[in-house]
Parts: sequence; C-alpha cells; structure tokens
Amino acid sequence: MKIALLPGDGIGPEVTAAARQVLDALALPGLVLFEGDVGMAAYHRHGHPLPAETLAMARAADAVLFGAVGDPQGDSLPREHRPEAAILGLRSELGLFANLRPAAGWPGLEDLSPLRPELARGIDLLVVRELNGDVYFGAKGERITEAGEREGWDSMSYSESEVRRIAHTAFEAAGKRRGRVTSVDKANVLETSRIWRETVIEVARDYPEIRLDHLYVDNAAMQMVRAPGQFDVILTGNLFGDILSDQASAVVGSIGLLPSASMGERTTEFGTFGLYEPIHGSAPDIAGQGKANPLAAILSLAMLLRHSLGRETDAGRVERAVAQTLADGVLGADLGGEASTETIAAAVVSNLLSIS
Repeated sequence: MKIALLPGDGIGPEVTAAARQVLDALALPGLVLFEGDVGMAAYHRHGHPLPAETLAMARAADAVLFGAVGDPQGDSLPREHRPEAAILGLRSELGLFANLRPAAGWPGLEDLSPLRPELARGIDLLVVRELNGDVYFGAKGERITEAGEREGWDSMSYSESEVRRIAHTAFEAAGKRRGRVTSVDKANVLETSRIWRETVIEVARDYPEIRLDHLYVDNAAMQMVRAPGQFDVILTGNLFGDILSDQASAVVGSIGLLPSASMGERTTEFGTFGLYEPIHGSAPDIAGQGKANPLAAILSLAMLLRHSLGRETDAGRVERAVAQTLADGVLGADLGGEASTETIAAAVVSNLLSIS
C-alpha cells in the first residue's frame, strides 16, 4: 500500500504530521509512504507549485494525503505559478472529478455552532461537489471595453457526461445513507444549470429508490441555516459546492473538523484512488504556532483508509478515537479550548491504541 504525503503550505505540514502519527500508530503491514513538495513550498524549491516529480509520485500511489496550499507571497505570481494551482492541477491531472465533503455535528459540541443546539444536533450531510468543470476550469481572461475599462470574464460550462458521472456518485452515496439527493443549481438563470438539472433528472431514473429534489443555490444556503437536518446528500457543481461545503463547516461549528475526499474512476488493488485533505486551507496567520486543529486531517486519513485502502475497521477506529478525544475535552482554540496540535494528536493516538 503506497500513500503519497503532500504537506504543502501554512499549517499543512503540522496537520499532516499529526495524521501521520495516527497512521504510524496503526502499524499497517506493507505500508510505504512517500513525501513530496507542493504549493508555495514547491515553488520556492522547484520553481513550480506542482513539480513533475510530485505529480509522478501521486500517480504511482494508491492514495494521496494532502495538507494545504496557499501563501500570501504567491498572490503576485502569474496564475499558473500560484500555490492554489497545485491542487487544481492534481485534480485535473489525476482525473479527480468527485469531491466528497461530509459534515456532521459532534455530541457535546452543539454550543459551538452558530445555530440553536437542537438544529446543530441534526446535522448529518454529505456534499458531493463536481471538481473538474465550472468556472474554475473554464476559459477566463481580461479585456478592455470600448469605454477603456478593464473587464474580467470567466466561462461556466458543464457537459451532459460531466454531470452524469457526478450524479451517479451522489445517488450511489445516498443509497448507503438515508436515500435522498438534493441537487443544487441556478436553473432559473443559468443555461449551465438547466443542462445540469435535466441531466440529473435523467440519471435519477436509474435509482428509483432514491428521493430527488432540487433547490436553487440561494435557497439551499438559506435552508442549511434554517433546517440543516433536512439534507442527506447535496449534489452540486464546483463553484456552488465550494461555497456550500464551507457553509456546512460553519454550521457544524468549526472548519477544523471537516475532512474531504476527491475521487475519480481509477481503481487500485485495494479500492478507489483518491486525494484526501482537510477543507480548512493553509491558515498562514497561525502556521508554526502549534495552534492548528489536526482533526480534519486525521478524519481525512480515516476516509483514505476506508475508500482507497479498503480498511473499514481501521477507519472506524480512527473516527472513534477522534470522537473520544472530543468527548474528553481535548479541544483546540477553534473549538474554545487550549490544546495544541501536538496535544490533540497525542490524545487521538492514545485513544486509538485503546480501541480494538
């Protein structure tokens, strides 16, 4: 089993190191780890945020555990050399079109949510976000208008085949959960969304046991605050998914608790190849201070174990160790506590070793 570790920028190396401590504690037989440069760290060393050797390492692995990319130093660089180009490049080059972002409330942490505790307690949803289309990968540029003003433009598009494959991912996920898919679009305004909705309805015919409904993105954002417990699987595009999954982290109570998986169609000897990362970003303002909450990275490791290595038992052990750590009150600053990154990681490892 081969895992590529790509720590990246900001707090990425800290939270990835914490996840590695948990992985080491599992002592999996036959596990081989590789570590590569990515993001601004890679740009400083190699002149590019996604060096060829890092991409080759990711391709050779069964799964990738990714930290974070982003650094203010990169803001003035050409777009293709900015740190964020690394994660976009990995998603595109590795064919990772489906982003799975679970969000669920943790017992005892309801008061951390900005919502009433009874609402926060009912949150248990999965955002299935398409990753390879939309304005993120569409044509874009800058032009001068007839009035002499600079004007930026971005192209949003989705083909039927792109929508069809992400829709199948969402319906299959719903079949393992509570059997409901909410497709989010803006079909009353955007032609892209009209094609999206019509294609999702076609795919739904293959899943008669799954309930499908549709929401415009503005209403979906409102409903996630008003009654988040109504959602099971949210299916949406790249732009809307980016926004709604971050909102889901806010209603749970902390972005430091949410993992993610980016999946494609490639399979390995053990499962489906994927890239796993916390959704919190690089947080350069606290990098190197031991303040980062590593739980999202550790939970991303649990997703990696489940989906790419086929080790459901070990994934469950990691998740139960995280739950026990939270129940014991070992909380980082984002959760109102004072525990350091290392303290939280050590607590998870200790709890893991006590779980059979």
